[in-house]
Amino acid sequence: MDLLRSLPMGLYLEQPLTWLHRLDPRVKLAWLLSFLLMPILANSAWRIMLVGLLVLITLAAKIPLRVWRQQMGWLLTVAFFVLLLGAASPDTLSIDYQPRLPSDELSFIPQLSDYQYVLFQRGPITVTRRSLVLAIRLSTILFTLIYSTNLFLLTTAPEEITAGMESLMRPLRWFKFPVTEVALTLTLSLRFIPLVLEEVQNLARSVRTRAINWKKLGLKGAVKVWMMVAERLLENLLLRAEQMANAMMVRGFTSPNEHRVQWHDLRLRSRDWIAIVCLIAFWSARFVWGNEA
Repeated sequence: MDLLRSLPMGLYLEQPLTWLHRLDPRVKLAWLLSFLLMPILANSAWRIMLVGLLVLITLAAKIPLRVWRQQMGWLLTVAFFVLLLGAASPDTLSIDYQPRLPSDELSFIPQLSDYQYVLFQRGPITVTRRSLVLAIRLSTILFTLIYSTNLFLLTTAPEEITAGMESLMRPLRWFKFPVTEVALTLTLSLRFIPLVLEEVQNLARSVRTRAINWKKLGLKGAVKVWMMVAERLLENLLLRAEQMANAMMVRGFTSPNEHRVQWHDLRLRSRDWIAIVCLIAFWSARFVWGNEA
């Protein structure tokens, strides 16, 4: 069981360097916020297009198959099951519609005769137009929110994220907002994610190597064991945090404002301007064709 390899969520891919890695972190952050905001009040076709665009970007960046296969695989599987469950679930509209015209006269109106509110019905399973739309909304937003964030973290180093956010939040210093402290906290948090996964992995291995007979323990015994594991995990994480704080104090780090670190050289290049133009065109298309009817 290797969580760092089987479930590398939120980890930075150092090699190989793709064109996504070379983009400015501020530009990638703008694209990430666009993927998070665009599903709001968007139609079903646009939501599906966002999922396809994320898959296309992953393939175009030539990210190794071993990296995104497991992440995208399980996420697409979960989204597909959410789509099936949502489509087969009741649409909360228990209204019996009665036509205002006789059935013979309705047959002469092509638009009314072709319209069907119930798309599929067999036994207890009923798929209506509303339930299908709700299922598409839920499944696509689940995939878009999780995978777009993971793709951003996969191709952006924590130091670049910190430098980009600090640059974007620079105007907040006029209002006495602690921009540098927030940026440092974000950097430490991102650096702490692999440590958390490593501790979880080590504890899971320790439990497995002891060959515990869970059937003999019963429910109460199993809960007691996992509570001990959770307590040990919390102790290890607090110990790691204390070691990190001591390392900073030994190096004379007292305040972020007094110990400024140049994390990354932020400079917009030609590829960044191309990405910005594509983002503007993307939002223009969203307002023209992506609005919900």
